Amino acid sequence: MNRSRLADLGLLSVAFMWGCTFLIVQHAVRVLPPLAFNGIRFIGAALLLALIIALFYRSEWRKLSWGMFGHAALLGLLLFLGYSFQTVGLLYTTTSNAGFITGLSVIIVPFLSFWLLRQAISRFTWFSAFLAAAGLYLLTFAGTAAWAWNRGDAFVFLCAIAFALHVAYTGVFAPRYPALPLASLQLAVVGILSSAASLLFEPTVSRSGLADQWLQPEVLLALLVSIGPTSAFAFWIQTVCQKYTSPSRVAVIFAMEPVFAAATGVLFGGEVLGFAAVLGCACILGGMLLAELKSASDPVPSD
Repeated sequence: MNRSRLADLGLLSVAFMWGCTFLIVQHAVRVLPPLAFNGIRFIGAALLLALIIALFYRSEWRKLSWGMFGHAALLGLLLFLGYSFQTVGLLYTTTSNAGFITGLSVIIVPFLSFWLLRQAISRFTWFSAFLAAAGLYLLTFAGTAAWAWNRGDAFVFLCAIAFALHVAYTGVFAPRYPALPLASLQLAVVGILSSAASLLFEPTVSRSGLADQWLQPEVLLALLVSIGPTSAFAFWIQTVCQKYTSPSRVAVIFAMEPVFAAATGVLFGGEVLGFAAVLGCACILGGMLLAELKSASDPVPSD
């Protein structure tokens, strides 16, 4: 199996982790405010990666440069904006709307890849992206009223742009720097910005109250899962894998996250999927499989 296929499998594992832990995080942010949760989550993840570097990859520290700091800060800022716009948007729109609009990054990424990496957009890329987007629509709006645009949707659309930019720029910077320091630095930026935003915009958060909130069992479990598998290791894997696959394929693979989330809801949350939702899952899976087809106009880096 070549590196490109291994990279895609690694990214699929990331989508699996994010999707399967959605319920855990959703319960936690009902207790601990979202920005405070993200502050603890991402600072913890950054420290975990820094510890791994210190113990097993000490030579990586010698590769630090001002260029890496700057590019990691940009990636961290984009991640922070994505999570923040999504959080604000959810105050004014539905979870279904937010899930679908966030998933529209699967359509945005190919444009950004063409702009940033000069990667031609093949027919396979286009068709797989639109198939995944159609699947997202069926999965999120199955059995609900027609989608009506509101101001919350505008915030979530900015979130989709931020996440798409993060995927595209990771494709630009990942081949230039070692993955561990780049991932650790960007997660530190997300954690610091989230903590600062929490102090400014979440007035219910206090030092004593925060300690009581994050020591709740559901919050502790969510933080343990989020700091390790779904943040530190997930973004480490993404940074490594994007050296060997295209941002467009990354976006389609990440569209599998709501499929895994839906499966988790069915298995552990007592949810029921209708025919349209199942068809939506099949469309997303079909889009991901189609994205694996190579064409001359959609080259993938081999090293």
